[in-house]
Amino acid sequence: MTKIRVALALLFAASPLFAQNGRPPQPQPPQQRSEAAFAARPAAPRTGFRAEFLTDLADAQKKIIDLAGAIPESKYGWRPSVGVRSISEVYMHIAGTNYFLASFLGVKPPADIPRDFEKITDKQRVLIELQRSFEQLRNVAINTSDADLEKSVMLFGNPATERRVFVTILTHLHEHLGQSIAYARINGIVPPWSRTES
Repeated sequence: MTKIRVALALLFAASPLFAQNGRPPQPQPPQQRSEAAFAARPAAPRTGFRAEFLTDLADAQKKIIDLAGAIPESKYGWRPSVGVRSISEVYMHIAGTNYFLASFLGVKPPADIPRDFEKITDKQRVLIELQRSFEQLRNVAINTSDADLEKSVMLFGNPATERRVFVTILTHLHEHLGQSIAYARINGIVPPWSRTES
């Protein structure tokens, strides 16, 4: 996780989402996947790694979006200390990194993402952008074949497989889910799923 943190810190220091030129790093060797490929989306897999990924993705998505919805907008600017991401910045970082990590699989982010993406603080916009980034991840997983999972890519300068990219996506989501739970509890907000547990 240290390599991921360093790489993301360098990435976001240069620009809130991507490098200075506004484009994600070009993955090697996957071909860019077109929007037309997503239009003819196949059925979601029922077994295997991609099915497991989609189940875990849905769980992380629900918790992150439910928690973001439970936090009052007045708290979105709260941060534990100077120089640390605020609540809204954590959520926009999650959305931005969903797009960034998908770029290693040859998938471009939406063209309308602004350069100051991580600085969006409006609660409804944050929720919309989170949802949209998760939808893209879901589409990527569904449109990736089982054979594609074994394809070679460079991930943060190291050789990896597409499967490893998907694992990294889940790892990153859970890291920041834990962070957002801590932020919420410090502010007296109980995660919605904890309130319903018996």
